[in-house]
Formats: sequence, C-alpha cells, structure tokens
Amino acid sequence: MSSNTATSSSAAAGSADSSATRRNSKRPKYSRFTQQELPACKPILTPRWVISAFMLVSIVFIPIGVASLYASRDVVEIVDRYETECIPEPFRKSKVEFIQGPGTKLCNRTITVPKRMKKPIYIYYQLDNFYQNHRRYVKSRSDKQLRDNSATDVSSCKPEDIANGQQIVPCGLIAWSLFNDTYSFSRGNQQLAVNKKGISWKSDREHKFGKDVFPKNFQNGTIKGGKTLNDTIPLSEQEDLIVWMRTAALPTFRKLYGRIETDLEANEVIQVVLENNYNTYSFDGKKKLVLSTTSWLGGKNDFMGIAYLTVGGLCFFLAMAFTIVYLIKPRQLGDPSYLSWNRNPGGH
Repeated sequence: MSSNTATSSSAAAGSADSSATRRNSKRPKYSRFTQQELPACKPILTPRWVISAFMLVSIVFIPIGVASLYASRDVVEIVDRYETECIPEPFRKSKVEFIQGPGTKLCNRTITVPKRMKKPIYIYYQLDNFYQNHRRYVKSRSDKQLRDNSATDVSSCKPEDIANGQQIVPCGLIAWSLFNDTYSFSRGNQQLAVNKKGISWKSDREHKFGKDVFPKNFQNGTIKGGKTLNDTIPLSEQEDLIVWMRTAALPTFRKLYGRIETDLEANEVIQVVLENNYNTYSFDGKKKLVLSTTSWLGGKNDFMGIAYLTVGGLCFFLAMAFTIVYLIKPRQLGDPSYLSWNRNPGGH
C-alpha cells in the first residue's frame, strides 16, 4: 500500500514539474505558421505561362508608354540660354570681371511662342555645372536657425556663420549663394505679371522656415554671393530662398521662379528684360530661362515613355521568340530523357 502511495506521489510531483517547466519555458506555442509548415504555391513555369506573362507585360506597358510620350510631347517648352549673349561684346573675354563689376547689368531678350501655351505657364531658371550636392556646400546651413529665432549655434554654417562680429541669418553657403537674376515679361505694350506666391513646398513654408525668423546681417561680408533679402519679411514668406535651399542632386537643375497666369498664343513675341547678376562664369556654368506648360504627367520628360515602350517592346519580342521556339521545337514538360544521368556518354 505504501509502495503505491509513493508511486502516485512521485508521478504527481513529476507532472507538476513538467507543468512548471512548460510554464517557465520560452518556447513559443506550436503553430504551423511559426514552424513554417503552411502550404506554399510553387508554380511551374511552363512555356505557356512564360509567354502569357511576357505578353501581359507588353500589353500593359506599351499603351502606358505611348500615353506618357503623348503627354510629354503635348507640353510646350521654351528654353533660352543667355549667359553669353547677355555679356556685351567687348567684355566677353573678361566675363568674370564684368559680372563682378558695379552697376546694373540689364539684358533684353526676345522669345517667340511656338505653340499656344495655356496658363499657368511656369518660369524656371536652369543652371548647368553647379554642384549643389557638394558635401561641404550641403552641410553649410542651420535648419534649427531657419525654424527658430533663438538658435545660437551656427557652427555648421562656416564659413558664412559670422560677419562683422554678428550672426548671419540665414547663415551658410547655400543661402549666401542665392540666385539673383531677375526676369520681367511683356507682350507688346502689355506687362505680363509674374506670380511668385506658392512656388515653394507648403511643408517647407510651414515647418522648415519660421514665421518669426527675419534676415539679419545677410550679405554683409566682404564678398557678396547672391541675392539680398528684405529684412522686414520673415523667412517663411521668402519663397525664392525656400526654393533655393532645397538643394539639387545633379549638377544640372531647374528651380521654379514664378508663374504667368495668362495664355500665350502661337507666334506671339515676348520681350524679356532680365538682370544678369549671377556669377556662373567663374566655374564655366550655363544659365537658361525656361518657360513651360504642364500635362497630367508633369513637365516635359520623354524618359518615362521611352522606358515603358522599351520594356514593353522587349517583352513582346521575347513572347514572340518563345512562341516560335515552342511551335517549331516543342518539348514535353518534365521529360526525364533530358536529365544528365539518362543520356548516353556520347551526348546522344
């Protein structure tokens, strides 16, 4: 009797220990998902499936490519390069000295509208060979200062951090080199107004540039880099600066200058009076004035349409090639005679 009792006691103790072990164990509860035992689809790529897939891609991509190209070609774009033409003939051998010299450097340009341009017409300036992505250039700014007028640490803005013993607002090489060419447009005797509101990102105006931060001690150094700023207007409303401070990734880039809110008819002549102030001559840069409309796809850009047509055409060619091979020399799916160990040593 005592032996049975001892056996029952030891069994109960063992059961309790195993229960405690399971409770204290960190092993997750068994499931087919955690053990990766769920059924999986393993498709067999038969010739018909491969040909159908290539044909489907070509059927989808080719129309998209045609539509993208059509939308891009529907955009009217005028590009006028002026950095050399706006230098007087006697000074073209010493362009840097001319652009750094005193006085206003006005230049008159004439643009002929090739096709009807529907409003809004976007005005861009394009710079070539200007590396805004240079490491030292990109780092030379203080985002905290742009947002908060109480920021005091501007060490990241060197060498444009302090001028005449006072802090520069906005500091840094990016702000210092702000583009300062100006454009005005007229059609006959009618002046075309340029709308410069809303040309920057709304998120930049509301979150990256403070409404209580005003320019101070800006462009007061020994060398003037670019445009001066009105010190009575907060940075959140200085949209030319906001557009410029969003640095470009490539050495050739366009930045929005403004919008013309008037339709332009074909063959109309637009007179442009510009101030050629920005010094791109020191680094052999190019300056271009761009007028452009937009489509549902954006500005003029053939790359997307060409890319879709290329991929779609390639898939169509592969589908046709596989179809011809499949029809001329069909092969039974899973034929064991093609296995290496089923072949004769001679290769037959």
